[in-house]
Amino acid sequence: MKYMLLMLGSEADWDAMAGGTDDQGRAWSPEDVKALVEHMQRLNDELESRGELVDAQGLAAPSRTRTVRVVDGVRQVSDGPYGESKEVLAGYWVVDVESEERALEIAARASAAPGPGGSVDEGIVEVRPIMETAGGQEM
Repeated sequence: MKYMLLMLGSEADWDAMAGGTDDQGRAWSPEDVKALVEHMQRLNDELESRGELVDAQGLAAPSRTRTVRVVDGVRQVSDGPYGESKEVLAGYWVVDVESEERALEIAARASAAPGPGGSVDEGIVEVRPIMETAGGQEM
């Protein structure tokens, strides 16, 4: 069964990793960022070796996001993610696992990524099944 695991973050998280501070006043050192990347790479390597990884990507800062909709037949583009959002999509994994329990286990490992100073960041990860059509195709 395929699941999408969605890692959430905030604009302040990207600011902190780029030399500013997050909404708790914490800054990320280059070593902190390196530890985060290494944590995610180890997780990706394990998922790949188990044949569970379909895709995984980190996303650019929310400030680079554009939201598009059509109103009265005219395309409207606005800066940033969804209006009034505190948490935004930071990255994702698509995994093909045998059970929801395994997807939840992977999400917990992603959530326990190191933060500034090596603290466990306790990020939020949404776990969503990928729907299948009657013919067995995901939609």
